[in-house]
Amino acid sequence: MTKTTASQAHVREYLGTPSDLDAKKLQAVTAGLADVLADVFALYIKTKNFHWHMSGRHFRDYHLLLDEQSQELFAMTDPLAERARKVGGTTLHSVGEISRKTVIADNDAEYVTPEDMLAELREDNQTLVRRLRAVHDLCDDAHDVATASLIENWIDEGERRTWFLFESTRPAFGKND
Repeated sequence: MTKTTASQAHVREYLGTPSDLDAKKLQAVTAGLADVLADVFALYIKTKNFHWHMSGRHFRDYHLLLDEQSQELFAMTDPLAERARKVGGTTLHSVGEISRKTVIADNDAEYVTPEDMLAELREDNQTLVRRLRAVHDLCDDAHDVATASLIENWIDEGERRTWFLFESTRPAFGKND
């Protein structure tokens, strides 16, 4: 038995949770959940970064908006990780794993305009929603309705965050650029 195979057997023996769902299909679901969890952590940190570094005439409104959105993102983390464990998978182990799995780009700039912050977060939330939809498809294939149900709520929350960010960045009332 190779070291990788032995390690996988050890994980199944000690961390595997019995499920009546197809194990191979659940592997795809839990891998997708880990990718989404990495994105959620990355987006949470980016949202907090922008919350901490917000400035300008709409400071209070934007500061509070980003605080609310970061709390919503952080609230997703434990249910995402625990759902993967409930169906027999594992989840993220480290900050390094988060950085390898996420598609949300960092922004380490010393200064970002409020408008650019909100626009970047809007795009990132849309990216997260796309990733959630892809995992939802995996759930459908695996007949994992419980995970799909959670994801449906997170998609709705992501669409709401996107909507609020979009409305906050409109250049004029009624203009949809």
